[in-house]
Parts: sequence; structure tokens; C-alpha cells
Amino acid sequence: MNLQMRFVLLERLGEYILSNDPQWQAVIERAGQENGWFIKEFTELSSSNIANRFLKGETLKNWAASYNLENINPQLRSVGIVMAGNIPLVGFHDFLCVFICGYKARIKASSKDSALIKYLVSKMAEWNYEVNELVQFEVMLKGCDAYIATGSNNSSRYFEYYFDKYPHIIRRNKTSVAVLDGTENNEELDKLADDVHLYFGLGCRNVTKIYVPENYDFIPLLTAFKKYLHLADHHKYKNNYDYNLAIHILNNKFYMTNGSIILFENKSLFSPISQLNYEYYSRKDEAIKKLSSNQDLQCIIGHDHIAFGQAQYPAINDYADGVDTMKFLTSV
Repeated sequence: MNLQMRFVLLERLGEYILSNDPQWQAVIERAGQENGWFIKEFTELSSSNIANRFLKGETLKNWAASYNLENINPQLRSVGIVMAGNIPLVGFHDFLCVFICGYKARIKASSKDSALIKYLVSKMAEWNYEVNELVQFEVMLKGCDAYIATGSNNSSRYFEYYFDKYPHIIRRNKTSVAVLDGTENNEELDKLADDVHLYFGLGCRNVTKIYVPENYDFIPLLTAFKKYLHLADHHKYKNNYDYNLAIHILNNKFYMTNGSIILFENKSLFSPISQLNYEYYSRKDEAIKKLSSNQDLQCIIGHDHIAFGQAQYPAINDYADGVDTMKFLTSV
């Protein structure tokens, strides 16, 4: 399968994702049954973002043109992909990179997110049988020429051990923060609500902590966050909210809430589900400088950084951890 054929196939997949095909809708529903965090609203958002931001013809061609794909010899080249399962189709971009290069993708899908990716690949195989030769799903990955693995800090240590002698990209836990200066308008706070709440806050691009100036007024922020009050109707989210709220009450700790999210002063960048940590700063420039070198951060949201509301809308060349996956693959 040549590069042009792969372009055509991927563009067709994008069009299919945006269709209301009953089979695709049934798979979305099944994914939600297998993983209670994958509600239809968020699965459709993730898949439509892939279709609109990754799988448009011109987008694919312009992206691929940045790399020397025509001279790649893919014969016998296989790349193992260990996918995470925190948000729907989170591993699709890794698959896309391997597939566009013409390498054989050997995928270990997450048990939390296998239905969606397996179905989309099977759909591509319906349109072109050669996909079956380029993509395989496996329980264990052995004998690949290179590996791309995403997981927790704990699992990444195992990846480092097993894949050490092979070319590899290994991704660990990351999170994102927002730096506010108090001049944000209602529209920006509304968009920040998306950065915090989409996918229940489970993505590495979700904002789990905000930095605010001293004497910051949290009322407009909590009001904007009411946009996602409906998340409290979701049983898994509500259980986390009730638990975290109870902990703060029992420990007699100060917190703020609007009924669906807890604001809690905490030094940690990472926050539990249903909670947003905050920390005061005295000088914004010093806070930014400190954050810029933090290896646990995926994104910084705010004025002069990634725009509010854009955290969960990465472009095709926004690589996780800032590691260019295509550059890695074309140099394997």
C-alpha cells in the first residue's frame, strides 16, 4: 500500500467517523458499557476531533510532507504500540503515525479502550484488505523493531526495562495547568471550564491545577464551572466528588465548591477526579518560569500560552510530551 493509498484510506475514515452510521454509533455505546467514563458526549468529541483535526486530506498531506516518507523502506519494519485508556481513542495518534509511515503496527490496546480502535481498524480493512497486513492487535508485544508505550509512572518503569534495547518512546503520567491573572473575562472562564471538565478531567491535557494571584476572586470561576454541573449526575464522578468532599470535611480543611467540583489549595500538580487544585503566586513571571521546566506538565493554559478552551483540541503536529513521533519513526 503506497502513501497515496494510505492518505485516501485515512481521509475516508475521517468521513466515516463523522457519519451517523448505526454500526459506529453502536460501537460508541458498547465502549461506554465497557468503560463507564466513556460517555457518548466525550467519545463523540474525541472521535470528531480526530476526524476534523487529523484526518482531513490537506492536513494529512501537509503534515506528511514535513517528513521524508517517500524514501522509507517499510519492509519487515514493525512498531509495537502500547496504548493507554484514560480517554477515548487516546492512542489513535500513535497508530496514525505508524500507519502513515507504512510500518506494521502491532497494537496492545488498553482493556479500558479497545472497542473503538479495533472497530475503526476493521472498517479500514473492509475498504482495503492490505490493512490486515499492516495492523495487528496482540496481547503481548515481542520482537518489534521499535516501541511506543504510554502508561502510568509505575508501568513506564516496566516499559523501560523490557524495551530498553530497542528504539522507543515511553510516556509517563502528565498533566496540565492554567495560570490566571485575574483579568480573564467570562468567555475565557467558560472555555477554561472545558479544559478542566472534558473527559471528566482524565486526560493529560486536562487542567488539574490553576495558579492565581493573591486575593483572587473565585466566584466568577465557580459560576463558569456550573456549565458542567451535569457531571454530578454521573455515578462514577459523583462517587469521587462525595469521597473527596467527605475527606476535606472530616479533616476540617477549607475548600470551595459549586456542587460538582471542589477547589482546594494544594501544592500538587495532580488532583483527584472532581477536584481542581489551586495555588497563589506573588509574581506571575516567576510562576511561569518554574512551570516551564517542570517535566510533569503537558500544557500550560493562559494568556501568552495555549488559549483557554484549546487544551483538548491538539493539532496533528502537537506531539505528546513534545517528542516528535514522526521524526522518531523516520529515523528508526
